[in-house]
Amino acid sequence: MATPTLAKYSLSEFAEDVRWGLTKDGQKEIHSKYLYDEVGSALFEVITVLPEYGLFRADERLLRENAESIAASLPAGQVVVAELGSGTGRKTVWLLDALAKKQPIVYSPIEISAKALDQCSKELGQLHNVDVRPLQQPYLDGLLSVAAARKPGEQLLVLFLGSTIGNFEWRAAELFLTEVRQALIPGDALLLSADLEKPLSQLLPAYDDPLGVTASFDLNVLARMNRELEADFDLSAFRHLARYDAAERRIEMHLVSTRAQRVMIPRAHCSVPFIEGETIWTESSHKYRPEELKQMGRRSGFRPLRQWVDAEWPFAQTLFIAE
Repeated sequence: MATPTLAKYSLSEFAEDVRWGLTKDGQKEIHSKYLYDEVGSALFEVITVLPEYGLFRADERLLRENAESIAASLPAGQVVVAELGSGTGRKTVWLLDALAKKQPIVYSPIEISAKALDQCSKELGQLHNVDVRPLQQPYLDGLLSVAAARKPGEQLLVLFLGSTIGNFEWRAAELFLTEVRQALIPGDALLLSADLEKPLSQLLPAYDDPLGVTASFDLNVLARMNRELEADFDLSAFRHLARYDAAERRIEMHLVSTRAQRVMIPRAHCSVPFIEGETIWTESSHKYRPEELKQMGRRSGFRPLRQWVDAEWPFAQTLFIAE
């Protein structure tokens, strides 16, 4: 699962994506970005504190324990930090504090949620020596804006935390890192977080917890279509399913139709038939091996500098330098 962003999309864009995803041939799907409306984002915040979901705590733990080492690993010079999908930036405080001990820094959280950016600015703007300059833009657009505004001699440090890289398909993930590299110059840095392979006994409950919070999070996308697109989904006729595709090394989240039915979605100008057992694929979360992350970075134009792996929950943060 990705870091929630309370993303705001136009109703027409939402309707078009729903129509395409649910009426195309083969597997029905809805893009995972639509899981994160106000209700979905609130549910995800609950997920992050569940004992089964160790990913968020591992990312935060690595930042807290290694912030000084990360800061010391960067070349000397003025640093501008650009965080892709910052959310409220609550995990980033450790690293910003470590960097700001050396000299004043600029921090640009890049986020499409105005609400998250506002909270981020209020909280992290209190840090000593940190100048917060929020950008309400998509990842790459925001990064290009930061890169264009840099002053001579400033080094960019790009943060891509959480497990968002895992939501990309394998090739798309590498393409994304290549596009990030193209926005940088040699000597700039990237800190990339990624969830790692782990036993299914540990992995599956993180996406299908006993309390049913993740199930509610997943089902909320149907409720969102009811609210915004005037659909008539019967939520009781669908159930949440988390399964592992061993060949692709990914967790898949699906909504399973428990009976044959037809759903009307007026604002998407479609009706959608379901047979019993048919699913809507709502999210993927690919699991990496530590060396794979280094190799992917190399192919994207980076040199791996250091890597930290959490001891409690297999999770990695890798620091790259742009070549």
